[in-house]
Order: sequence, then structure tokens, then C-alpha cells
Amino acid sequence: MTKDNIYGKFGICDQVFEMGEKILKGLETRFREIDETAEYNQMKVISAMQKNRVDAACFNESTGYGYDDVGRDTLEKVYADCFNTEDALVRPQITCGTHALALALSANLRPGDELLSPVGKPYDTLEGVIGIRPTIGSLAEYGVTYRQVDLLPDGGFDWDGIKSAINEKTRLVTIQRSKGYQTRKTFSVGEIAEIIKFVKNIKPDVVCMVDNCYGEFVERTEPPDFGADMIVGSLIKNLGGGLAPSGGYICGTAECVERCGYRLTAPGLGKEVGTNMGMMRQFYQGLFLAPTVVAGALKGAIFAANIYERLGFKVVPDGTESRHDIIQAVELGTAERLIAFCEGIQAAAPVDSYVTPVPGDMPGYDSQVIMAAGAFVQGSSIELSADAPLREPFAVYFQGGITWYHAKLGILMSVQKMVDANLLDIEKIKSMEV
Repeated sequence: MTKDNIYGKFGICDQVFEMGEKILKGLETRFREIDETAEYNQMKVISAMQKNRVDAACFNESTGYGYDDVGRDTLEKVYADCFNTEDALVRPQITCGTHALALALSANLRPGDELLSPVGKPYDTLEGVIGIRPTIGSLAEYGVTYRQVDLLPDGGFDWDGIKSAINEKTRLVTIQRSKGYQTRKTFSVGEIAEIIKFVKNIKPDVVCMVDNCYGEFVERTEPPDFGADMIVGSLIKNLGGGLAPSGGYICGTAECVERCGYRLTAPGLGKEVGTNMGMMRQFYQGLFLAPTVVAGALKGAIFAANIYERLGFKVVPDGTESRHDIIQAVELGTAERLIAFCEGIQAAAPVDSYVTPVPGDMPGYDSQVIMAAGAFVQGSSIELSADAPLREPFAVYFQGGITWYHAKLGILMSVQKMVDANLLDIEKIKSMEV
């Protein structure tokens, strides 16, 4: 082990370490651009907090009904200002991203309405929510129909197909920004703006909702800047900054958010009730840290893309493409490589590093799924994690890292685990030109 290899104590051999250092030298400009975007978004958050006069009283715990909860109400104003919307719903009672999406959809759709996805198949867990996969309580059970327009073979939008799909029943258009368990590209805010403009030119009263998970603060603009009626996400992803222990958010028009409030609690009660469960300090501080945390995760994703691309694997996005979310997909080709990759991420964790991840059945998925994460918050995917369904092309989805240095360790460990299992040729790594 060379004296410069500070990762040697984790079992990272000199060849893997030196490969990483060579690749990093070519990423200095991109990393500086990421830091500039983080600085811009940091100022956006601070400005919203100052405008709404956040103070220590906002961190107090509320109980019972949560009437007149100044911390909760102020936080929702901060979110609305950060994302340029009329209102927001930010609550610990929203359990996850899927719950937030289900809430937004069920609150704003009625029997006889039709839901349209112009970007193809939604994330696996949304299939049950919509009723694509028959599930108790789905939108289909309540008389909401569903239609989707698949992307073109080159990943572009099928504009003619979208135009044909919009009809008198179309009430809500859902746009999934990130790729989910697919190897398509993630959509930029600019591309989402194109869809919104196109749809609203055809039917101005349609509600455009964006599943914003994994995309917040990656760019300087967000979908509501270009007419999105709602953006939806989880607080144990980007916006929780690694501190939020639970929760989700919906930002949007006053009408859409009001409907979501009534659906979350009860008709006639809406946003007026809901204790903060003592989570306000974590919610505020997590949002404050989010731009910097997202920057670290982005650096990790770009580092992973460049390493695995040079090792001969298909990566989405590739090592030079612009980034629009924090997820990096790597097509590993075999289940053995996929499992070894996840073992490396787990072994790099500060929590549960001794645990070996194994594939298993997960609610909401039709394939076995392997998940690697040693997180301070269970299931937090802004923390270093990797997961994948065990199916062709055996693509793993890597994301997170509250700090860039932790993300770097995880990526090097994933390579090392494959080397140790004779799934990667160390001689190829030694001779690799960067």
C-alpha cells in the first residue's frame, strides 16, 4: 500500500486507488460548476428563510391537533418561496415519495378523470397506486383511467402521440423527472418545461404534476418556474439534507395544495391540523444543508460514471453528459457483478457496514430487489446507497452520499469488491489509460 492511499485501511488496493485519482484530475472543472450551482441554490434557501422570519420558535414541538403550529406553517411558506409556488404541504405524516405522489394524484383526480403519463412507464411502486397492477385502493378502483405515451426509441418525446392521447377526460399529466428502475435519461428542467408548454397549449386547464424526486437543487431552476402545477418528493431524499427522519412535500398552486391538505387529513380540516412530531429543526436544517449535500452526491455520481465507463460498462448518464438528478445507472451485465457492487457500497457505510446485502422480495416491486445502504435514516437515498431489481440488464442505481468523500469511498469499494471476486480484471485496471 502506498503512503498516499488513505483508503488502504478499507481494503482498497493501490491500483484501484490510483485509477480513481487519475480520473479525478479530469473532473476539476465539472466539480467547480457543481459548487457554483450549490452556491446559487444555497442563497435561494437562505433568502426564503430570511423573508419568512424563521426563528428559534419555529423549532418548537407541537402536539395533538397541531393548531397554530408556527414552525410547520412557516416551513411551508419557505418551501413555496424556494420553489416559486403559491403554497406547499411539508409534513412528517407523508411517509415516503410514493405516498406523496399517491396523495397528490388522489387529491386532484375524480371518478371519470384520466391520468396521462407522456414519458412512458412510471416508477414500479406507482403501478399499484394507478392500478396498472391491480391493487386495493388504487385510482382505477375509484374510476380514474390511465393512459401513457411511450418515449421514442431515441429517448425523445412522442409529440404526435401525446397530442393524440389528450382528450376531454384528461385531467392530470404526470411527468417523472428521474429514471426510476429504467435506463432512460433523466429529463432536464428545460425538457420538462417543453412538455408542460406543449400540453397546456392543447388543454390549458390540465394539471401538470412533476415527480421531482432526486432532482431538487441539481439545477438552478425547478419545474414550477415553467408552469408545473405541482412538484412532489420525499424528505429522505435531496431536500432533507440527510437530517430529516421522515416526511414528504408537495409544492404547487394554492388549489392543488389545498386539495392535498384535505386528502392528507380530512375534508374541512386540511392543512390546519397535523402535529409536527418534533421534527421541525431537522426539516429546517436539512433544507438549509440540501444544496451542499446534493452537490456532494452529484460529484459521486459523475465520479462513478467516469470510472465504470472506462471499465467498459454502459452508464446512464455517461461520464460527460449534463446532470439532472443524483442517480447513476450502471449496467453490470450479470447478477454476480450487481451483487458485488452493492456489497461494496454496504461495506463503505458508517452504519451496518458488516451486513451483507442480499436480494429479496419488496412490496410494490415485481422482481427481487437488492438494496445496499448503511444509513442514519432508514431508507434515506440521499445517504450513500445502491439498489436494483434482479433482472436484465442487471443495472444498478447508485445515489447519494451526504459528503463527497463518503461517495468516493463507496465507489472505490464497489470496484474493489468486483476485483476481489474475480469479476473485474486487475490487469485491465493497471493498464487503463485515463
